[in-house]
Amino acid sequence: MSDIRIDSAFDSGNIEVLSVEGAKARLAIPADHQSEFRQWFHFRVSGAAGRELELVITGLNTSAYPGGWPDYDACVSEDREFWGRAQSSFDKDADGGSLTIRYTPASEIAWFAYFAPYSMERHHDLVSEAAASEGVDYRHLGTTLDGQPIDCLELGRGEKQVWLYARQHPGETQAEWWMEGALEVLTDPSDPVAMVLRQKCRFHIVPNCNPDGSRRGHLRTNAAGTNLNREWAEPSAEASPEVLAIRNAMDATGVHFAMDVHGDEAIPAVFLAGFEGIPSWSDEQGERYYRYERILDRRTPDFQTKLGYPKTGSGKANLTISTNQVAERFGCTAMTLEMPYKDLVDLPEPAQGWSPERCKLLARDCLAALVEWLDGEEG
Repeated sequence: MSDIRIDSAFDSGNIEVLSVEGAKARLAIPADHQSEFRQWFHFRVSGAAGRELELVITGLNTSAYPGGWPDYDACVSEDREFWGRAQSSFDKDADGGSLTIRYTPASEIAWFAYFAPYSMERHHDLVSEAAASEGVDYRHLGTTLDGQPIDCLELGRGEKQVWLYARQHPGETQAEWWMEGALEVLTDPSDPVAMVLRQKCRFHIVPNCNPDGSRRGHLRTNAAGTNLNREWAEPSAEASPEVLAIRNAMDATGVHFAMDVHGDEAIPAVFLAGFEGIPSWSDEQGERYYRYERILDRRTPDFQTKLGYPKTGSGKANLTISTNQVAERFGCTAMTLEMPYKDLVDLPEPAQGWSPERCKLLARDCLAALVEWLDGEEG
C-alpha cells in the first residue's frame, strides 16, 4: 500500500515529518519562532482509511513541559467538529522521549492535535456573532506584529469592571473554547445568569490575546518569540504589543475582577492560581479571591483545589505575570484559570478526556460563581 501523507501547512499547524513508511511515521515538534518552547502539534494524515496508524513523536524529553506526556492521549478528529482521544503511550527512554499514537481512521483524512484546535477563522466567527448581539460593543484594542487585530467585546451596564482574557499562550486552546462558552451565556438575552451579570457588571472580553502565535502554531509565544505572560510589568510595542494594548485599556477602565484563562500541560485537573506574594497583599484582598475559589469548588465537580501551583511567598510575586500585575496595579480580585490537556484525574471521561464541550460548560459555572460572588460583595 502507498505511504500515508502528513501535512501541517495550515492555520495553527505544527509538525516536522522525519520519515514515513506505509502507515507508520516518525515526527518531531518544531519550536516556536525565535523561541525554544515546543509542545504544540497539529497535523493531518491522509490516505489513512481503515489503516492502523502508528505515529511516533520523538525528542519530547527536551520539550517545554516533559511532564505533560505521561498519561496523555492525543486529540483526534475526522470531521474537525468532534474531537476524541487516540490511544497514546509515552516512553522516556526511546528516541529522546517518544509519544506513540495509534489510531485507525474510518475515513481518508484524520486530524491530530495536542488539544482540540481553535482556528483564527473560528475566532473571527465567534467575534462577529458576539458583536452582532444586542448590547455588545466591539473595540479594536490594537494590532499585532503580523498585522492582526486584537479584538475586545464589551457588554453590560453595571459598575463592576470585569476583564476576561484568554490565549496569551496560543497553544492553550482550551482557553478560547472556554471563551466561546462564556460569550454564549453572556449574549443570551434570556439567560438568568447573564441577565444579572449584565445588570451589575461591565464586561471587557478578549477571546484571543495572541492571534499571531495562534495562527503560526506556537505553544507559548507571539510573532517575536515573546511569552506574553511575562510582559505585564513593562510591555513594549516591539516585543509585546498585545499586552501593551490590553493593559492600556485596563488602565482606562479600571478592574474590579479579572480572570486570565489558560491550560496546563502536566496537572490533570482544573484549578485557579491567585496573586499571593504581591507587594500590596492584604488578607482582605486575598479573601475575596479565596471566596470565589470556594464558590466555584462548590458549584462544579470539574473544579478542585487539591492540585495546583504552590503559593508564592510573601513579597516574592513575579509582577511580569498578568494576574500578579493586575492584582497589584488595581487592588482587585484577579486569578488565572487553568484547564488540563489530559483527562481529569477525579472525573475521567476516556472517549474525549478534557474536551471543548467541558471547557464551555466550565465557563458557565465560572460566570454563575461570579453572580454568587458579587452577591457576597454587596452583602
